[in-house]
Amino acid sequence: MPAALHTPPSPALPAVSFTRWLAVGSLLGLIVLCLAWELWLAPLRPGGSWLVLKVLPLTLPLAGLLKNRMYTYRWLSLLVWIYFAEGAVRATSDSGLSAALAGIEVLLCVLLFVACALHVRIRQRAAGQEAVAADKARHAAATGAAADPVNTSSTTRP
Repeated sequence: MPAALHTPPSPALPAVSFTRWLAVGSLLGLIVLCLAWELWLAPLRPGGSWLVLKVLPLTLPLAGLLKNRMYTYRWLSLLVWIYFAEGAVRATSDSGLSAALAGIEVLLCVLLFVACALHVRIRQRAAGQEAVAADKARHAAATGAAADPVNTSSTTRP
């Protein structure tokens, strides 16, 4: 394989994988929690309520997270605050099981936000480092110089 086509594995790969699966797991947890909450555990009306439809917007980003699309992580980190606000309001206004479920919703929202924010940050940082390395390699190929020349400014001259 030519050296120009081979890119070394990113040292941030384990962190990217961890944040990806944390985001997917907390999103799935939020979906399951909202479904169970509004259908069986503590619905607003006995037998379930139409509030279960709040789960539908949460299903949209799931495919983007599984495909590792950066744009999805960005907009999901904004969408999650709607669910955080609902959880915070219901944790303070409801009682019993509903208040406990609202507290779990708040926790899952915070986990999802942190996972998305860290995922975007780590991937952007890695992309920046890869771009710098690729630029050095292009410059070296164009000029015939070494890809990482020795810093001559720090050597002493007689």
